Amino acid sequence: MRYVSTRGQSPSVGFVDAVLAGLAPDGGLYVPQEWPSFTRDEISAFAGRPYAEVATAVLAKFVGDEIDRETLGEMCAEAYASFTHAAVVPVRQIAPGGFIAELFHGPSLAFKDVAMQLLARLSDHVLGQQKRTQTILCATSGDTGGAAVEAFRGRDNTKIVVMFPDGRISEVQRRFMTTAEEANVRCVAVDGDFDDCQAILKTSLSDASLKQSVGLSAVNSINFARIVAQSVYYFTSAVALGAPHRPVSFAVPSGNFGDGFAGYVAKRMGLPIDRIIVATNSNDILARAFEDGRYVRGVTAPTQSPAMDIQSASNFERLYFECVRRDGVETARAFAAFAETGGVDIPPQALAAMRETFRGVSVGEGDTTRTIVATLRETGEMIDPHTAVGVSGMQRARGSTTAPIVVLSTAHPAKFPETVEAATGETPVMPRTAAHLAGKPERFDRLPADAETIKAYVRAFAEG
Repeated sequence: MRYVSTRGQSPSVGFVDAVLAGLAPDGGLYVPQEWPSFTRDEISAFAGRPYAEVATAVLAKFVGDEIDRETLGEMCAEAYASFTHAAVVPVRQIAPGGFIAELFHGPSLAFKDVAMQLLARLSDHVLGQQKRTQTILCATSGDTGGAAVEAFRGRDNTKIVVMFPDGRISEVQRRFMTTAEEANVRCVAVDGDFDDCQAILKTSLSDASLKQSVGLSAVNSINFARIVAQSVYYFTSAVALGAPHRPVSFAVPSGNFGDGFAGYVAKRMGLPIDRIIVATNSNDILARAFEDGRYVRGVTAPTQSPAMDIQSASNFERLYFECVRRDGVETARAFAAFAETGGVDIPPQALAAMRETFRGVSVGEGDTTRTIVATLRETGEMIDPHTAVGVSGMQRARGSTTAPIVVLSTAHPAKFPETVEAATGETPVMPRTAAHLAGKPERFDRLPADAETIKAYVRAFAEG
């Protein structure tokens, strides 16, 4: 299995090199040279199988012969043994034809654990074999950082620096990062928003000197291994509801579009997905792109669903590349124009291809609050504000699909206790696995939203 850049100017690489690099040298994102697939019988056989076994089967299609199947299976089993629910991602019904897939049973209580626990083990395995070390730079809008710290803390071959927008994430989200005591972890509160953090990350990964000297890599969803790992729960959820014998739709709370693109990956592999409803908050660059045909950056507004306060969705580049028939020159032109002007028109044929699968819905703050309240009243399920955006998106887009709809529940409500309590009058109970965070001291540095300052900080930490 070989991987190519969405911008067409970098040589193809194998799975291991794509994982360790994160970003391609030409600034593009890696995608498979050819999409692997499952037969209907192979998908049917996933029914009732342990989550780790399905993950092994899906990952094996992308790893090829670079990691043997037995070793891959051991990594998956170990990664998902860290989850507190035996099903890993259980599915619950909340309405006629409406379901929730709970992605928050991992160590940091968010969906990012599903991929990050596996990515840490993949990286450790490869680095150990090659006798190498790496430095990870991570930009987070709230949950990626906590999941990355939980996955990589204390690992011998990796140092990790996590950037988060100062004052724009919940206290619980912050504490999952800043209470880590291990020497291989550093946290940075950046004076800016998530888009500033993400821009610094991409600038740093494009610095060849820094990348070579400290072995710089990324674990954001620009890393394709994250996308593959996230595609697994599309398979397990859909099969639980009757796939491949009937199609299933998904409603996905979306910020950086990694979760949404993971659904596209599952569909390309043969899973019969009817619609993927991309539900955003008022930072609606993705909803506007699918509905209006223009991918245009707006001003990032703080909301009660902060992990989606994003106006530059990195993984949209992967979808654009696929929908312009893998034209790397056109993709490079479009995203250079986006970087320069903040906007790009989606070609009509590409937009039509996107709309075959995707529907965009923007959910305001009032609707988010009302959905938290209504879901608790009608079902007894307490949901976090990001999941509420997905549930509201499902309700508003029901007419676009006749298939059952699965909402991806991306975080435990206890990660946003103030928001949930303000809406419902009830305080979500923190799982005992995370209750200790409240009393632990925090450790982080504050830095400006300046790429050169962050790069110097990373270099000093990595070489120190």
